[in-house]
Amino acid sequence: MSTPPELAQAMAAADLVHDRATIEAAIAPMAERIAADYSAGGVPDAAHRPVFLTVMHGGLPFAAQLALEIGARGLDLEFDYLHATRYRGAQSGGELAWKHRPATPLRGRRVLLVDDIVDEGHTLAAVRDWCRGEGAAEVRIAAMVVKRHDRCVEGLCADYVGLEVPDRYVFGYGMDFHEQGRNLPAIYALP
Repeated sequence: MSTPPELAQAMAAADLVHDRATIEAAIAPMAERIAADYSAGGVPDAAHRPVFLTVMHGGLPFAAQLALEIGARGLDLEFDYLHATRYRGAQSGGELAWKHRPATPLRGRRVLLVDDIVDEGHTLAAVRDWCRGEGAAEVRIAAMVVKRHDRCVEGLCADYVGLEVPDRYVFGYGMDFHEQGRNLPAIYALP
């Protein structure tokens, strides 16, 4: 097995921003805060468990690790996913495209949106608004990384953040480089 040439070239030119140990170390305190926040007021019954809503595909590696850490702290979750994208393999976003909407009814539910990155926040803002439109009682956002810049959608911010990344094209740990490298165990940034 080998790395595709295009991805190998990108990795050779890129800077390592966060290694696997740093990423994993950032997830544990996030899980601690989430478990404490969602457990406040007692243990929710099955109908009131938080809906852990993973944004595919990028959010998958982070969501898996985060869910295990939350479970280790005693908070049970109801899982679902959605697939909405603005990138489709490109380096900049376009119009939002829905590929799959969650099957779990959200009316009256507490929703935790879990994604790989808050860049400018257009995708997450649209998804958050959709969840609210479906009647979610509360929508919070957990993001593995947030880009350092001042171009985020007004009123959108992650409630739980693992790490920051520079205002550059980043890939690895869920984030792709032309649909490649999502399973890299570290985060890289192109020059």
